[in-house]
Amino acid sequence: MRLWALFLEFFLSLQHLIDMYGQLLGGGYVSKDMKTGMYTLRHVISTFGQCLRQAVPKAAASALWLLKLMLPISLVVTLAHHYGVLDIIARWLNPLFALLGLPGSSAVAFVSGATAGTYAGIAAMMSMPLTMREATILALMIALCHALPMECAVNRKTGSSFWKMGVLRVIMAILCALLLNLVLPPMEEKYMFLGADRSGGLSEVMTLWAWSQLKMSVVVFLIIYALMAVQRLLEAYSLLRPLSLRLSPLMHFFGLPEGAAYMWLVGNVLGISYGAAVMVDLEERGIISRKEANDVNYHLIMNHSMLEDTLVFAATGISALLLISVRVAFAMVLVWGRRCRW
Repeated sequence: MRLWALFLEFFLSLQHLIDMYGQLLGGGYVSKDMKTGMYTLRHVISTFGQCLRQAVPKAAASALWLLKLMLPISLVVTLAHHYGVLDIIARWLNPLFALLGLPGSSAVAFVSGATAGTYAGIAAMMSMPLTMREATILALMIALCHALPMECAVNRKTGSSFWKMGVLRVIMAILCALLLNLVLPPMEEKYMFLGADRSGGLSEVMTLWAWSQLKMSVVVFLIIYALMAVQRLLEAYSLLRPLSLRLSPLMHFFGLPEGAAYMWLVGNVLGISYGAAVMVDLEERGIISRKEANDVNYHLIMNHSMLEDTLVFAATGISALLLISVRVAFAMVLVWGRRCRW
């Protein structure tokens, strides 16, 4: 009976989603009632300035805890790459990768992506002579399973298990590769190959790391500040609720709570780390529960940073449609499967 109820809920949410977007296309939705929605210019300017000021301390605090997670992990991964630790781990994975239709050397790209992030994985991929079929399988694995130490630490901050999230992403990446190896047709054209990457000495590596992390810290604060400011402006002008209502059919379709709309948007556009900054803020103010945040984490570990990741991989020749559809499908299977279990 529980399974049947979940199936019924899923198909009702799908019907609601179709109806809503049909109304949108046909002009069925009208604008907000202006009798209760009008603001004076003075009120608008005053509220705008107040929201910008209130966002500063919260953004600084959120950026600080995020950087406390990111910087040490980034340093460890950088040193592990420099001293060849990642290469040793990759050699252990060679037998597994042969089963996935990939050359054993591609384990280096997967381990680099899984530990250091998407860009590290892509850089390693472009240093290998891969076919487009091999590159497509590897790209999907990295898209589903990247920056694990950092992103799992962020998941833990928002109420999920560090190890459960990490193991789950690795398992889903392997299942995805097995599936693609079975269904993808032969693709013998060559992937973008730029030659092997050569690292400099330790002092050069550390200098580059320190400079890149300094720039990243500034960017992290500015992005989080913008997110916090936008969130408070949406709340101040009573726009967050309408936004959630507009996206509620999509949230139900994905098996997510209605109140997850804004952090779902942030997570999908900018990624788990920035989505978590918003999530923590919403939790602390009692807008969402810890359980709801955990539910969103299960979706976002499969389906986040869709804009950036998709564009970066597409620029190297990987199919954007395949990247998006597989990640969305795996996110839905994970969330709805978890709900069926409960």
